[in-house]
Amino acid sequence: MLFFSAWGIWWSFFQIWLTNDLGFPGAKVGLIYTFDSAITLVLMFIYGSAQDKLGIKRYLLIGVTILEMLLGPFFTWVYSPLLHSNFLLGAFLGSLYLSFAFLAASPTFEALAERMSRRFGFEYGQARAWGSFGYAVSALCAGYLFTISPYIVFWLSSGISLLTFLLLVFGKTKNQKQFAKYENKSEEKHDADKPSFKEIVGVFKMKQLWELVIFIIFSGSFYTVFDQQMFPQFFTKFFGTAAQGNTAYGILNSIEVFLESIMMAVVPWIMKKLGVRRTMLLGVAIMFIRIGLCGLVQSPVGISIVKLFHAPETAIFALAMFRYLTLHFDTRLSATMYMVVSQIAAQLGQIIFSTPLGMLHDHIGYRSTFLVIACIVICAAIYAFVILRKDDQEVGGQPLENN
Repeated sequence: MLFFSAWGIWWSFFQIWLTNDLGFPGAKVGLIYTFDSAITLVLMFIYGSAQDKLGIKRYLLIGVTILEMLLGPFFTWVYSPLLHSNFLLGAFLGSLYLSFAFLAASPTFEALAERMSRRFGFEYGQARAWGSFGYAVSALCAGYLFTISPYIVFWLSSGISLLTFLLLVFGKTKNQKQFAKYENKSEEKHDADKPSFKEIVGVFKMKQLWELVIFIIFSGSFYTVFDQQMFPQFFTKFFGTAAQGNTAYGILNSIEVFLESIMMAVVPWIMKKLGVRRTMLLGVAIMFIRIGLCGLVQSPVGISIVKLFHAPETAIFALAMFRYLTLHFDTRLSATMYMVVSQIAAQLGQIIFSTPLGMLHDHIGYRSTFLVIACIVICAAIYAFVILRKDDQEVGGQPLENN
C-alpha cells in the first residue's frame, strides 16, 4: 500500500506535468517514455533474477526504497531544470533514476508479495488490492494538490517512501510461533531450492515465453502508452481550466483504482469459474472495448464511464498473468518469469510504440490515435486465442487444484 501510494501520487500526473507544466509536445513526451522503457527493460531482468535468489528477503526492496526517498529533491533541483537546459541528457538521467527507483521496483514488490502468498497461504489478489487502494488515495489527493503545485506531490512521495523504508526495515513478525502456523512447509522447501543462474538464463530459450512476450507487447504495453502517456491530458481538455481538469482527473483516477482494488479480490473467483486462459482473453477483450470507445465517445461523462473499465482489465492482467505463469512454469522462477513476460515485454512495447504514437497524436489527434491502438489490441486478442495454453496443458508449476 505504501509503495503504490508513493508511486501513484506523482505517476498519475506525470504526463500532465510534462505537457501542461513543462510544455513538451507529444513526440518529446513519447521519447521520455521510450527512455523509461529501455532502461527499465534491462533492469527488470536484474531485479527479477536477484529477487528469485533472495526468496522472500527484503534487501532489494529496502535498497530501491532509499532511492524513492530522493524523488522530491531530484525532480525539483535536477530533473526539471535539466529537461529545459539539455533535454536529451535530462530525459536519460530522469529515466535512469525513475527506472531504478519506481518502474522496475513495482513488479519486484508484486513478485515478492505473490511468492509470500504461496508461502503463507493467503490470496495474492487480496494483498495486491491494498496496492490499488494506496494508489487510489494518492491519486485523489494529488488531483487537488497538483493544482497548487506539482512539486508538493513529488515531496509527499519522498515522505511516503520514508514510511515504506521504516516498515521494511523494522516491520518484522514478533511472534515466531504464530508466524510458523501459517507457513507452507512444502513451498518453503521449494523456495529454498534457489534456481541457478543457468536456469534463470534458460528462461529465454522457452518458445512459450516468447509467444507470451509478443502477446504483451501488443496489449499490456498500452497501459503506459495509452493510459499514462495520452489519456490524462486528453481527459483534462474536456474542462474549461487546467485546474478543473486536473481535479476531475484525480477524482476519476482514484474512483477507477478503488474499483480496481475491489476487482483484485473478485478476479480470483472469476478465474475459478472461467479458468485462467479464458480470464486472460476476457481482459484483452475489455482493453479493446475501452480504448476503442475512448476514440468514439464525445462527452466527459461517457469517457469517465469508459475509463472505469480499466479496473477489471488491470486486475485481470495482473492476477491472471501471474497465475498463468505459476501454472505452466517452474514457480521458483516466478519473479524472473513475471519480469520477462509481463513487465519486460510491456517495456519493449513501449519502446516500439511510445514515440511513433506520440508523433501520430501530434498529426491526427487523440481520438484517431486511440482507434489505431484499438485495432492493434484486437489483433493481439486473436493471437492470444491461438497461443495461450489451456489450463490442463503443459502444467509445469502449481496445478489449479492446489488453489
